[in-house]
Amino acid sequence: MAGPHYWLVMPAAGRGLRMAGAARCPKQYLPLAGRTVIEHALAPFLADPRCRGAVVVHAPDDATFRTLPPAADPRVVAVHGGAERRDSVAAGLAALTVQVGGDDPWVLVHDAVRPCLPSADLEALLAALAGSPAGALLGLRVADTLKRADAGGRVEVTVARERLWRAQTPQAFRLRRLAGAIAVAAAATDEASAVEALGDQPLLVPGSADNHKFTEPADVALAARILAGRAAPDRVRIGFGIDVHGFGPGDHVWLGGQRVPHSQGVVAHSDGDVLLHALCDALLGAAGLGDIGDHFPDTEARWRGAASTALLRQVLELVRGAGWRVGNADLTLLAEAPRLAPWRGPIRERLAAELGVPVGRVSVKATTTERLGFIGRGEGLAAEAAVLLERDS
Repeated sequence: MAGPHYWLVMPAAGRGLRMAGAARCPKQYLPLAGRTVIEHALAPFLADPRCRGAVVVHAPDDATFRTLPPAADPRVVAVHGGAERRDSVAAGLAALTVQVGGDDPWVLVHDAVRPCLPSADLEALLAALAGSPAGALLGLRVADTLKRADAGGRVEVTVARERLWRAQTPQAFRLRRLAGAIAVAAAATDEASAVEALGDQPLLVPGSADNHKFTEPADVALAARILAGRAAPDRVRIGFGIDVHGFGPGDHVWLGGQRVPHSQGVVAHSDGDVLLHALCDALLGAAGLGDIGDHFPDTEARWRGAASTALLRQVLELVRGAGWRVGNADLTLLAEAPRLAPWRGPIRERLAAELGVPVGRVSVKATTTERLGFIGRGEGLAAEAAVLLERDS
C-alpha cells in the first residue's frame, strides 16, 4: 500500500436532530447491515495497517460507544467532545497530541456518519498527500445548477458552478497545523476551512458519491444498498478440479502443455493432459460454467486428439467473458512415473503465460500414492487443481 502512516480523529458527539423523527438514538448508532453506522465508518481505517490509531470523540453523556466492539480495540481511544464539531475535533486533536508526544503525524478527520467510504477514495487521498504538504480532502465537483434564494425563497441569483466542489471527509492535515487552525478559526465549518483561514490551500481529491453523509431517514436505505453491493459473495470464487487417465500404448505423456517422454502413453479422447484437464475443470467450476465434459464431450470427433492447451484457452475465454480473472492456481500430479521434477519450471512458465498471471501465482507439485491403488501399481496417473478467481472490475 502506498501513502503515509496516519492517525484518525472521528467526531461523533452529534445528536442527529434531522433524524430525530426516524430514530430514538443519535444517527451514528443506527443499525446498518448488522452493525452500527459508526462501526462501518471506522472499519476502513481499523483494517488499514497504515492507521496508527483512532480517537473517537463522543458526547459526555453518551454511554453507547464504549459498548461497541471498536471500543475494545487497543488502537482506539474514546474521549468526550463538545457542543460543536469544532469543539469535538479540538478535543480529539488534544488527546492525539498526548498519544504521539513530539511527533507531527498526518491526521485524517472523518465523519462518524459517513459509513460507505470506498477504499479507492481513501487510497487516492493518502496518495495525494505526497504532493500536498498543506493537506488534502475528498470532494465532489458540483454538477447541478446552483441558486441563491432571498429571504422569501425566491431565486436571487444563479451561482456559477465552475470550480465549485462539495467537501467530503476524510480531510487530512498535519496534526500541529490543524490543531493550531482549529484553535483560532471559530467560524470554520470543517477542518479544511480552518486551515484555509491560515492561508493554506489544501488539495481537493475527487471522491465518490457512495461516501454519503447521513442526514435524512432515507439515507439508511441508501447506505444499506451500497454496503449490500460491496458484500456480494462473488468478488472471489474458488474452484477444484480432478482428472484421471489410464496408461496405454505410446512413448510420451502430456503434462501441463509439455511433451514428457515416458514408456507409455495415456488412453484419452484428447491428448490426455491430466494437469490441464484438472485445471480446466477447476476454472469452470469456480465460474459456475459446468465442467470440461459439458464443453468438450468425448462424443464429438472434433475433440479427438485435441491439444489441451487449446481447450484451456477456450475455457479461459469463457471465464473472462463471465467477468472473472485468475488470481492463482495450484496443481498436483499423482503418479509413480514419470518424474515431474525436470519439467516443473517449464510447466509453471507455460501455465503462467496462459493464465495471464506472474509465475509466482502458479504452483505445480507432484506426489506418489506410496504404491497404493491403480496409481501405485503404475496403471495410470491423476491430477488435482485448485484455482482462485477474482471479479474483473
